[in-house]
Amino acid sequence: MCKFCWTLLLLLLLAIGGVVYKFGFLGSVEQAPDGRQALLLTVEERNLVLGEMRAFLVAVQQIIAATNREDMEAAAKAAHKVGMAAQGAVPPGLIGKLPMEFKKLGFSTHKKFDELSLDAAQLGDPQHTREQLAVLMNNCIACHATYSLSPTH
Repeated sequence: MCKFCWTLLLLLLLAIGGVVYKFGFLGSVEQAPDGRQALLLTVEERNLVLGEMRAFLVAVQQIIAATNREDMEAAAKAAHKVGMAAQGAVPPGLIGKLPMEFKKLGFSTHKKFDELSLDAAQLGDPQHTREQLAVLMNNCIACHATYSLSPTH
């Protein structure tokens, strides 16, 4: 009887490990025709991700405009809006569909916006903020070069 219980426990742990690996690391992806990884999302999930990307783009424009005016408070506010606090709106089901590298890029991008916000407010140096923004944009380029969004029905 004990051997059966241990076998059942082992199988259960393997199944749980497989699910964690699938949703924690691999995500829901397939190879896209253009060579990128297509994230397989519902229409609502796709719209949420695209909305977040548009928010990044708006923040980038606002930061550039603010640093050109040397309004570092406005630059800090724009960056803060898309920092880590913005991550709270992402549903757990969507997070499970995203591959680990996509999650790393996303968290890194939010974190870099927070760092930019802090430095803009504390240092007040427009050039430094623009340099941080140039580095941050590498995350955007890497993400768009690697992933596409494919709505599922």
